[in-house]
Amino acid sequence: MTVTQEEELDGLREIGKIVANAMQAMALALEPGMTTRELDEIGAAFLEREGAISAPQSAYDFPGATCISVNEEIAHGIPGERVLARGDLVNIDVSAAKNGYFADTGATFRMPPSQTWQERLCRAGKRATQIGIAQVAADKPLAGIGNAIGAFADKQGYTLIRNLASHGVGRSLHEYPEEISTWPDRSERRKINKGLVLTVEPFLSKGGLFAESGEDGWTLYSEPAAPVVQYEHTVVATDKGAIIVTFPG
Repeated sequence: MTVTQEEELDGLREIGKIVANAMQAMALALEPGMTTRELDEIGAAFLEREGAISAPQSAYDFPGATCISVNEEIAHGIPGERVLARGDLVNIDVSAAKNGYFADTGATFRMPPSQTWQERLCRAGKRATQIGIAQVAADKPLAGIGNAIGAFADKQGYTLIRNLASHGVGRSLHEYPEEISTWPDRSERRKINKGLVLTVEPFLSKGGLFAESGEDGWTLYSEPAAPVVQYEHTVVATDKGAIIVTFPG
């Protein structure tokens, strides 16, 4: 999607705020002993109240309104009977549509008590996303996103999952440019056009390099096995930089 009118940006801001608020509501409800299904129900109820439709359910028939991935699960975790426990790393990914506009956001949360390495990894994951977003502007190279994130990850001693990419979004959940590397990619030659709508979502890890599908056909795991965090925003490229539409409020 390329934004050319203010009403389009308004539509993205509306759904962006909804998914961000849904994720925030889920994060505030996190507590040991609840199941991931119960957590998903909170997100589903919030989306329904706001007149939004779960994007993974509507686009891919995903068995949940949101994706909830715990510890060894790094993405696309199916909400179910798994019980959340103290010390867990919980990734919540919320994407939805309203009035023909789609937005996508995600973050990793720590269930107290957290360990020092978890705090550092989460802090670095947030920073990696900010660094990637700072590379988004009209006429800048798409490769700049992955180059900047990769340089940061190397300096901090972390790795990046190299087959889970950012993507275009706006009129559907996944659209052109279909795959945007959040790691250095010498083959990437495309430029960011003014008004382009995309996600920035690096998967930062303590050793993981690739994502592999589990037995359920949805849940993804790190290969080699290692902790992974993900933070994601939907942004719009302008001449002056990125507009983030997935802020709560």
